[in-house]
Amino acid sequence: MTQPNPTRRGAPVDPTGRYVIQPNGHVTPMSPFMEVWRWHVTMAASILFRATIIAASVGAVIMVGWLGALAFGPEHYACFLSLAGSPLGLLVGFGLTVVVLSFVLNGGRHLINDTGHGLTLKSATLMANIAVWAPVPLAVLFWVVLFASGRVAL
Repeated sequence: MTQPNPTRRGAPVDPTGRYVIQPNGHVTPMSPFMEVWRWHVTMAASILFRATIIAASVGAVIMVGWLGALAFGPEHYACFLSLAGSPLGLLVGFGLTVVVLSFVLNGGRHLINDTGHGLTLKSATLMANIAVWAPVPLAVLFWVVLFASGRVAL
């Protein structure tokens, strides 16, 4: 059976064969893409989850640097601590805190979904909103506690 070459909103015949004519006469693409799908928060959560994996790799490199400074002796470790305590180091630390919290919340969302729960539109939207928006306020709260307890100072 051959696919018809449909036209789309008066456009010429589609030579790629990416569009099909449905039985009701509606022209649709053979596979979904941005023209078909409406943006949804679950898409943002999915993209952010992948971004946190990349950012966690940067955090792993920093952790290896910390271990290397520890292994090379007290003067290298003091240098690393001075860099980590600088405003730029604290900003990187805050960013990595956001990454870890986002990774944990998105991972929890995936874990719940893997059990077959939370797959309705309402619950998936709620969990995605939590995974997208909660890491920043939680990180701010974490760092406020660090500064208030005197563990971190400028």
